[in-house]
Amino acid sequence: MEPVSLQDFVCALDPASLPRVLRICSGVYFQGSIYEISGNECSFSTGDLIKVTHVCLRKVVCENPGTGQTIELDPNFQGHFSPLTGPQSYGTLEELVSSVMRSSKKLPIWFMSTHRIDTKDRVVPQEQPLMLEAVERHPKTCYARCVLGTKTEPVVLYLPLFQKGPFWELETGAPRTMLQALQDPALRDLFLTCPALPWRTLTLKPQYEIQAIMHLRRTIVQIPSTLEVDVEDVTASSQHISFIQPLLLSEVLARGGPFPLTTEILEVPEGPPIFLSPWMGSLQKGQRLCIYGLAFPSWRVIASTKGRKVPRYFMISGAYQGKLRRRPREFSTVYDLLSVLQPGRSLRVVATKDCEGDEVELPGFASLAVGDRLEVMGPGQAHGAQGGDVDILVCHRLSDQAGEEGEECEEEAEDQEQIVLPLYLSGGFVEDMSDGRRYSLADLTAQFSLPCEVKVVAKDASQPADPLPSFSGLRLEEKIMEPFLVVSLDSEPDKYFEIPPRWLDLTVVEAEWQPRQPAGSLLTVTVEEVTDAFYYHLRKLPASGSQPPPRPPKREGLGGQKKRSSQERNIKSFQVSELVKTLPEVTKDQSNTYSKIPTRKKGSRPTKSQDPGKATLD
Repeated sequence: MEPVSLQDFVCALDPASLPRVLRICSGVYFQGSIYEISGNECSFSTGDLIKVTHVCLRKVVCENPGTGQTIELDPNFQGHFSPLTGPQSYGTLEELVSSVMRSSKKLPIWFMSTHRIDTKDRVVPQEQPLMLEAVERHPKTCYARCVLGTKTEPVVLYLPLFQKGPFWELETGAPRTMLQALQDPALRDLFLTCPALPWRTLTLKPQYEIQAIMHLRRTIVQIPSTLEVDVEDVTASSQHISFIQPLLLSEVLARGGPFPLTTEILEVPEGPPIFLSPWMGSLQKGQRLCIYGLAFPSWRVIASTKGRKVPRYFMISGAYQGKLRRRPREFSTVYDLLSVLQPGRSLRVVATKDCEGDEVELPGFASLAVGDRLEVMGPGQAHGAQGGDVDILVCHRLSDQAGEEGEECEEEAEDQEQIVLPLYLSGGFVEDMSDGRRYSLADLTAQFSLPCEVKVVAKDASQPADPLPSFSGLRLEEKIMEPFLVVSLDSEPDKYFEIPPRWLDLTVVEAEWQPRQPAGSLLTVTVEEVTDAFYYHLRKLPASGSQPPPRPPKREGLGGQKKRSSQERNIKSFQVSELVKTLPEVTKDQSNTYSKIPTRKKGSRPTKSQDPGKATLD
């Protein structure tokens, strides 16, 4: 076909013939917007191919051809339109009927008057379409039998042929809705009329939005039909052309299949790596991936190593099959004790630092010594010396024999002393526990709150290179819920790993190659080491479980006050000594200074001149 404007092509397009492939014959470029303006594509190069998949009517511009005034109509406009056969009008009904008879047209025909018509039965509004069925001769006068359409039922009117107009002939057929008028090719170049609009004659100019696919464009392209570009329909000669549509891994995840899906990487997100794994270096443009579906389970545990100068960080899959043993947890404040306290579970700790209490400031606030054993009971409030309520943690101080086996409960109760610790108190505590059980990761996270310190005592048998047993301890920080995709490289089809689309959203394209079918279940890597930056990014994310509120600011205890007073005294002493050092040195030689003071005889009263206090230096 010959090139036509995009607007003309869309107006003449049959929606049932979609999709259609178009070639851009004359490119267009809008300066100031490389690709899009208001979400629409506005730049094309000559020769570009687009595959039109859908056309949607956005609005219709109604224009008065005489004045150029326009009105925008919504696609749901309810008015009806009637076409005018030409620009000629008739002064009377008789002139209209004579013109119809001469043109060999057959009745009925449609017409309208640009003025109101008053009859005995009713008033016909101006520009109201009427159907002329026949001409009847009555005594002395000829009448035109007309039908007026109403919402209820048609009304027959008899109008004399000498009825004055002007009258306009309308195309044969009933009035049409706006969508019907736009879809009828015979009405495309005709003037229309609508009783619901203020103008006698008008034209309709639709504006469509075209949805199309372009080569290597990830999203559907939206093109306004009014874009000044010429196109050519090349559908017949483009059957062999396939439009490559990129996908993000997040879109593959949202689509949910079908799997396995063979792809090729088009783009890797910029930024530092998030995993310290060998496969990260293979994720490059051109690398082929096979996506097998959603990883199960979808939760992971973030962990850090203990007992190393430089800690390492790991993301452990919920499918990890290694065995773990609990290690005593360490706490630096009383508030940390409250944060891990669980209803129905006993928590016993041992103090690792001396802590000086203050019974005056807070009744029951006893001092702690290294080795004191405490059983944490629960939170509370106490009335402080300053007059306000203080948040506290109620504990029982246990004797050294309280935890030995075979001791009676009554004797143990006698050895317990109730004390209170303010939540702002900083100190040192270690969990007093003797749990030799071996837990799976799923059981451990289900029975105990995180963070939790563990030692991996048996590696995951499915992971020959499991690094976790080599560490003296691990701190399981928190549990996160995040979907991962199981993938493999075409160069190593037997090695499966998991990619989180949220943080590693590769751009891929579907590729046709035959992946190797796995012999059994997919054994993926269950432990991935993460970078420091990514670990701290994960720790900033909202946790899936409930977390304690922020730690309150520390308050100064009695020990802190004494320490501060001592520091103030030291500062004052230092200032005095420095001041003494800066005094004038006028009395270095004491013998010379006091040798000139007059002496007095023994038993005599000193005179004014002999008074040492009044002595003067020469």
